[in-house]
Amino acid sequence: MKLTLNLGAILRVGRQGLDGKANSQNENTHRSQAVSRRCLQVNRNQSTIGASLKAAIKSLEKSLAFVDSCTKTGCERGQSPMTKVRTALISAAVLMALVVVVSSARTAGASDSFMDPQGPIAAVQKAHLLRATWLILIAVVPVLVLVPLIALRYRRRKGSTAAYRPDWDFSPQLEMVMWGVPVVIVTILSVYLWKATHRLDPYAAPFGDEPAVQVQVVGLDWKWLFIYPDLGIATVGEMGIPVKQQIALTLTTDTVMQSFMIPALAGQIYAMPGMTTQLHLVADRPEQMQGENTQYNGRGFTKQKFETLALSAEDFDAWVEGVRQNGIVLDEATYKTVAMRSDRDELQQALGTSDMPENALYFRVDDGDLFQSILHRYHSGQALPHDQQPGTASYGQGVGQ
Repeated sequence: MKLTLNLGAILRVGRQGLDGKANSQNENTHRSQAVSRRCLQVNRNQSTIGASLKAAIKSLEKSLAFVDSCTKTGCERGQSPMTKVRTALISAAVLMALVVVVSSARTAGASDSFMDPQGPIAAVQKAHLLRATWLILIAVVPVLVLVPLIALRYRRRKGSTAAYRPDWDFSPQLEMVMWGVPVVIVTILSVYLWKATHRLDPYAAPFGDEPAVQVQVVGLDWKWLFIYPDLGIATVGEMGIPVKQQIALTLTTDTVMQSFMIPALAGQIYAMPGMTTQLHLVADRPEQMQGENTQYNGRGFTKQKFETLALSAEDFDAWVEGVRQNGIVLDEATYKTVAMRSDRDELQQALGTSDMPENALYFRVDDGDLFQSILHRYHSGQALPHDQQPGTASYGQGVGQ
């Protein structure tokens, strides 16, 4: 699916370049480079996983061949057929597990993960995870190593040289190590967690340059609406941000609770109707990243994703101008169409034009109070009729359920 979307994006960039639109030339160049890097990374991931899978399948075939040979002709003298079969099958299972590990590691290393951070917030999150993992391994690794060694040494057998002390039940030295090391680890982790929690407060702005770019985010079924109140534009399916500058997001929803997340830039935060939450982002360099909703909300949940375009200052200005020139007016009637239960592709068919990208919609915003009107829809103290609730099937149809 990703390869298909990426190839489609490359072709789109080529067509837009032939149109000769100067305002979007820099943006298209950046998109082409980002998509090319994404395609190359996916191909490398697939090659590695494919090689591991072939090795696992070959090992499994050998195991089955051994079982068949033992069944027909018998195994070599002194060898237990079941022992050999178990050994071969365990080897195949280990290789299969390695395939899963390699696949997970490759996925975690993609640019859509905080393990490949594209901003200082995600970088701190990655450092915190690695630090906590190494500290925990101090207690975990000795257990994993010593348990099988102790079981092997002190197993019951003839001629054993291991000490046999049936009345032994306490060792001050062992108790000190077994309880002291975890206490020290938990104390250190607590200090790190306290510092990281305050440093990564989503409402604070400890990173990036000021003044911040204000973006109002509205969660809908099944898409995200991004409103730039100071720029007079809005988008669906795409969020452009300048690099090295603070991005201040104010989030709400006009439907059920949702969870906003751009893994390569910052952690997730919830959004709810009638309430606002905040999140600050900063991108270090130009890049194309994926954002999504991580809270299940119905049939279009898997499609509620969007592209985050981190652009240089010049490219961001060109992107804003392109949205302003190619967008349609986001008035009350248009918003009613946007807010209806539909994914981005369905909305593209309803409102998209030939001047817009295939995976995004552009709008001009003349009403500077659009976000506040959405927010205060739920503050009247009275329940909304079904046909006025965007999360219902009857919204925008003019009739109640």
